[in-house]
Amino acid sequence: MMKTLMLASVAASGIASAAAAADMNVCVSWSNFREERWKTDEAAIVGALEAAGAKYISADAQTSATKQLADIEGMITQGCSALIILAQDSASIGPALDAAEDAGIPVVGYDRMIDDPRAFYLTFDNVEVGRMQARAVLEAMPKGRYVMIKGSPVDPNADFLRGGQQEVLQAAIDAGDIEIVGEAYTDDWQPANAQKNMEQILTQTNNGVDAVVASNDGTAGGVVAALTAQGMEGIPVSGQDGDMAALNRVALGTQTVSVWKDSRALGRAAGEIAVALASGTAMADVAGSAVFTAPSGTQLNSVLLAPQPITKDNLNLVLEAGWISKETLCAGVSGVAVCE
Repeated sequence: MMKTLMLASVAASGIASAAAAADMNVCVSWSNFREERWKTDEAAIVGALEAAGAKYISADAQTSATKQLADIEGMITQGCSALIILAQDSASIGPALDAAEDAGIPVVGYDRMIDDPRAFYLTFDNVEVGRMQARAVLEAMPKGRYVMIKGSPVDPNADFLRGGQQEVLQAAIDAGDIEIVGEAYTDDWQPANAQKNMEQILTQTNNGVDAVVASNDGTAGGVVAALTAQGMEGIPVSGQDGDMAALNRVALGTQTVSVWKDSRALGRAAGEIAVALASGTAMADVAGSAVFTAPSGTQLNSVLLAPQPITKDNLNLVLEAGWISKETLCAGVSGVAVCE
């Protein structure tokens, strides 16, 4: 594995000046815009490209792997100096990398790993995110019946998260303190799918659930909805991304933790790295780059940023960072210091 960088700009050495980047088109293929956080990522990418004088071109695959391939082909035809790809299905994105390679276009695999050394891997440390989620839930509920609500089965991050969660929980499982009574992937990371999975598990266990390790804030929202319908809101539930609704749930006490991944930093890094690669910087020479070994054994040039767990005890961090307004964070909340 590789070292984790703190949340800061990772501008590459030799990054192009605004003048040199003036004719650059950085093309971004988004898997979807259903999740709140991608709007923040996009704004940060656009800001970094504007600062470098590069042009932003984008397409939304709308959760279709087939459309994503067509989108990328179309953008390449328009003329791309670099590609940033948030892969809908990492296993089927290969033809896009072939097309980019044929056109001499460098690729940044954004947030989700593309298991191919032709794509620079930029994300947060997702195994550590999983550990943080499990630690927070375990601290709140050291013994009991756990449910694991995972991410999309076609997103490698889902298994990275699940691996980190297991690392933390394994000792308690081995000791008999924790029993995993339900586990499910969530198609497309959709809250409605997570809610359906949670409802089925509650039915199967006759509501015999004490804690839920949900892998992002969207799935956590679906879980909390299912629990609330059964009068079980308030049992420990994890998430990630720092979504506004999730941070409000943390303040309210219906979600235990949201692991905050400041996507402003990730988007800024993506824009800077894309411009650097388009300017001729080798992947291995990007500032902060180190080798990440994928589960398959593929070695990827990568930068991983460090996440931050947010609980009721440190909600001040997201307020002070300007990530969320006090009004949004504290809606309906009482008895929490940061909201007084």
